[in-house]
Order: sequence, then structure tokens, then C-alpha cells
Amino acid sequence: MSFRKKLLLLFAATALVCVAVISISVYSTIRRSFEQADQDRANAVAAQFRSEFQRRGSEVARRVESVAASEAVQRIALDMNRTGADPSEYVGEARSLASQQRLDFLELVDARGTILSSAQWQAKFGYPEAAIPQAAISGAPTLEAPNSEAAAAIATVPPGPFLKREELPDGASLGLFAVRVASVGEQPLYVIGGERLDQAFLSTLDIPAGTRVMLYQNLDAKWNPKSLLDLNGPAAGADQLAPLVAKVRDTGQESQRVIHWTADPADAEVFHGIPLTGPNMTNPNMAVPKLGASAPSQQLLGVLLVGSSRRPLIELQRQVISTAMLVGGVGILAAVLASLWFAARVTRPVVSLAEAARRVAAGDLNAKVEVESSDELGELAASFNRMTEDLMQQKERTLQAERVAAWRELARRLAHELKNPLFPLQVTVENLMRAKEKSPEMFEEVFHESTVTLLEEINNLKTIIGRFSEFSRMPQPQRHPMQVNDVVRSVLRVFQAQLQSKNQIVVHTELAEALPEISADSDLLHRALQNLVLNAIDAMSQGGELTIRTASLGDRVELSVSDTGSGLTQEECGRLFTPYYTTKQHGTGLGLAIVQSVVSDHGGKISVESTKEKGTTFRMELPCDFSAHSVSVG
Repeated sequence: MSFRKKLLLLFAATALVCVAVISISVYSTIRRSFEQADQDRANAVAAQFRSEFQRRGSEVARRVESVAASEAVQRIALDMNRTGADPSEYVGEARSLASQQRLDFLELVDARGTILSSAQWQAKFGYPEAAIPQAAISGAPTLEAPNSEAAAAIATVPPGPFLKREELPDGASLGLFAVRVASVGEQPLYVIGGERLDQAFLSTLDIPAGTRVMLYQNLDAKWNPKSLLDLNGPAAGADQLAPLVAKVRDTGQESQRVIHWTADPADAEVFHGIPLTGPNMTNPNMAVPKLGASAPSQQLLGVLLVGSSRRPLIELQRQVISTAMLVGGVGILAAVLASLWFAARVTRPVVSLAEAARRVAAGDLNAKVEVESSDELGELAASFNRMTEDLMQQKERTLQAERVAAWRELARRLAHELKNPLFPLQVTVENLMRAKEKSPEMFEEVFHESTVTLLEEINNLKTIIGRFSEFSRMPQPQRHPMQVNDVVRSVLRVFQAQLQSKNQIVVHTELAEALPEISADSDLLHRALQNLVLNAIDAMSQGGELTIRTASLGDRVELSVSDTGSGLTQEECGRLFTPYYTTKQHGTGLGLAIVQSVVSDHGGKISVESTKEKGTTFRMELPCDFSAHSVSVG
């Protein structure tokens, strides 16, 4: 990874981390604030419910007090203190009294806790009333009891309002009740009155915007959706609130739950379930009811559900996320610009130096780096320029020495090649001269043989000169798209007859499939591969295996020719591509030099691996794209 990319990633990561940390912090703060606001709204509604409960309870108590002080109730109480009084005479009294005081419930109960009259259900006449404390009933005196005991029993009646389950002909209902005593005579007469606790009660609450209130009347042992009321009666979607109500019923503690009405999170609501308790009628000590956690002397009579919409929270969270993404995008853009500026100021000299070094490695010793500063980078650029100048001078000296050595080697090889046919020519001419001087008759016979020899040696001279001329006139590649596998198949077809005549040589081909095309001169590659195959055949005079492989090496294609011949020493491998060097008895030493020239002209490289008596492998690597690239140093 380049230094510029590292800078870009570092700047971008820094921007993203900062945006992420700030966004998460804001997100968490908003969530906590909304949760606290939800709790505050629930507490406010609960406090308002308590206040309204007390106000309505006081009103109910006042009305019940009016009933207890009415002339009709005083008369009934006085009659009940007489011996032989008939309670059935007062069965219908409670209904008229309840109508006068606008009470939904009203019952008259004697000192033993027996209902004398019920406004809501007359059939309850003669049944015991559980709302009267057992302490009051057991302490109720007979006619012979002192007045102090009666006063003590009456004192156990709860003075404040309380919740109570009331049985009706069409089912149970939840009401707000108060108990008062008409104490005329020695035996008290209890007046129990109340009003319904339903949606009408909820409508009196001042509900904040985005909040709604529901009331679950806990009148059944199991969940009953009809018992869940809102301002309009039975609430819609009640079943989704059942788990919250069940948790409050099981624990008796306040609880909360997020209710998802639709797939959109903004439509969800957070509901707080607040238990509503009343006195446990089976408990001998009746306690004043309260709103909140239930106590052992209390029973859960209802659940107040306060729901707050999550839409403001979700919309604000979405806005935070959108803003974070926007800021993150701007931050990344700023990081890109900052990294580009920083890279231009800091890494551009380094990049220029690297480009120039690549040009030098490719053979361009004229590469220079512009010295833009006097700091360490400027000193490095100046040193690089001095190095390239020294390399250029050294290259010139090396080239001159190589030219001299090449000409000397060429002269030596040419002299060696020409000396071999010149000696037979000299001997033949001398024989002709001696035959001419000694015996003219023999001259004709010697002349015929000598001319044949002269022509053969002259042809040898022409062949030698032609080979040298051919090597000096190696053409430039005429490149075009081609497949290396096609060249391999073409060469094998040329040697097919020769290989079949030598049954000892077995040919193996391992050609890679889907080999990428290269841009090359197919004729020159055919010639180079042909020389390699011919060398392999000559190296296996006693038979062996010839293997030709092709493979893809990313941006290069590898072509290898292996034989199991006599092999070469390390010294021979080092000199193998030198012109006119040969290990064959009748070789010219130009075949492998021509192969190296072809591979070099195509921008590739050739290497040889060999082990004595085990075989030799030649590997050619040809680039898929060998076009020259210009490198600019800025």
C-alpha cells in the first residue's frame, strides 16, 4: 500500500471515528433525555390521577355523608335499632337515595354487615357486604353493649375513598367508594356509596400532547381485552398490551414496555404500567387504598397505562443519523483533500524519486529528479542525480570495453571459422600447381577432383558468411495478438516426423487453458522455440523425454522446454547464450544467442536450469503488455 493511500486511510479513519464518537454520544444523550421525559410524563399523569382520585373520592365521600345524614337513612337506622324491625321494608330505598346524590353505587348495610338495600342490584338484599371491616362487625355491640364499644367499632371504618370491585347483574365493575355510618341508636347503619371508575374518569385528566392514558380493570383471573378502556371505551389493539399488564399483575410493581403497532419504529409507544390497588376485602385489617406498588393488605384492582409516542425520538434519531452520515461524508471528503494536499507537499518528491529509480532500473540512465528544496529530500534528489551521472559514465566505459571485447571475439570466431575451409583450398591449389609442373597428363585427372573440393569449401565459406550475416540482421518483431499455445503446436508439427523416427523420445505437453494473449511476432517466437526444441533433441541422442509447458504468471506468460539429456555444468550454463559459444561438435554457437535476442526484443527474459546427466530446462517469460511507458519526474 502506498504512503498516499495510508495517509488517506488515516485521515478518513480519524474523521469517521470523531463523527462516530460524537454521533453515539448525541444519540445516547437524546435517548436518555427522552426516556427521562417519558418517565416524567408518566409520573405527571400518575400524580394527576392521584389528585383526581382524591378529588373525586372527596366528592363521593361528601355525597355518601349527605346520604348518611339524610332523614330517610336516619329513620332507617332508628328502625333497625328497634326489636322486631323488618329489613325487607327498605329494599328500594337505596335506589332513590343514589339517584338524588348522582351516585352509581349505594348500599345500606346493618351492623352485622348484611345488605339491607342495594341501588345497583336489589337481589343482593340479605347478602353480606365485604367492604365492611370485620373489626367493625365483630365489635358491633348488641343492645346491652356499652356505647363506648360501638364507638370503637365505628372508628375502624376507613374514612377515605378506596377502590372496590363491585358485582353487577351484567358483570363486575370497578368503582371509587366511600363508607359512612349513620349512628342513630346503639347499632350503626353503614352507608356505602361510589361511582364508576371508567373512561369518564379518564376524560377528566389533562393528558400531555403525545401521551395517552388507558385503564385496565383487573376484574378477571385471566386477561380480558374488554376490560382495557381508553377515552372512547374498550381500547383497540389491546392484546399487544397484555404482556405488560400480566407483568404488573404478577409483580405488583410498576413496569414499562415498548409496543410496536406497525413495522415503522416511529409508530411505537412506550407504555408505563402503574398498579392501582385497593383494600383486600379478605384481610381483617382494611387499609386505605393507594396508587403504586401493592402491599400485603392490598389487592390489585386495576392498571393505569400511560403511553408516550416514540415518534419524536425516532425522528430525532433519524435526523442525528442523517446528519452524522452527512458530516461523515464531508469529513471523508475533507480527509481526501487533506491527504492529497499533504501527499503533494510531502510525498511528491518521494514519488518522483521512486519513478526515476524505476526508469533507471529499466535502463534509462538519463532520468533526473528535480531538486525543489534544500532539506533532506532535496539532498536525496541531488545525490540521486549524481548517482545517475556516475552510472551513465560507467555505462559508457563498460559499453566501450564490451565493444572492443565483442569485436575481438568476432574476429577470433571469424578467423577460426574461415581458417577451416581455407586450409583445404590451399592444399588443393598447391596440388594443381605440382600436377601442372610434373605431368600435364595427370593435370586433367587432378583438376577434376580439385575443382570439386574447391567448390565444396567455397560453399562452406558462403554458409559461414550467411550465418554471420543472418545474426547481424535480426529483424525487429512485428507484433500482433497471438496465443503462445498456437506457436507450441506449430513447432511440434514441424518436428513431428523427426520425433516419430526417434521412438526413444517421448513428447509431453502441459499447456495452460485460458492462457492470456500476448502481443508478439509469431514467426520470431516460432524460430526461437524451434531452436530450443532442436537443442533438446540433440541433447537426447540416446532417447528421453521432451516436455513443453505453458503457464500464466499474472502479467506474464511462461514457456518452458525441458529434456532429460546429458545436461550442462554451471560454467556451461553461464556461457550458453554467448554468441559463437557451443557445446556441439558442429555447432555455430548462434542458435541460443538468436533465442536470447528474440526474447529480449519482446521485453522478456530467458533462463536455464541444468544438472549434469539429468537434463536441462529453458524458461522464457514474455510480458502480456510490453509497450513502453514514459515516466515523468515532477
